[in-house]
Amino acid sequence: MSTASRLQAGFLLRPPPLGELLSCGLPPDASVGPRCHELRIAEGSVTWRIFYRIDPDAIVILDVLRKDSGDPQDDIDNCKRRLADYDRLA
Repeated sequence: MSTASRLQAGFLLRPPPLGELLSCGLPPDASVGPRCHELRIAEGSVTWRIFYRIDPDAIVILDVLRKDSGDPQDDIDNCKRRLADYDRLA
């Protein structure tokens, strides 16, 4: 992922001003889990997918991958596993 794309993702995922909701990315992705979303960043012929969850005190990045990186169900399963690990440690 290029520096410009990383900066764009960081800008879009920055914490919103107090009282406002984060409003970027696609609608919530219930297949991953509650409060989970996907953000897509176009970079030339590549589209990057960023899966994340919005918690009250954090934005939890679950995965960043190329849109054509493989089986979408594997991506969802990886995100679910990471969420379970994160929640167990939190």
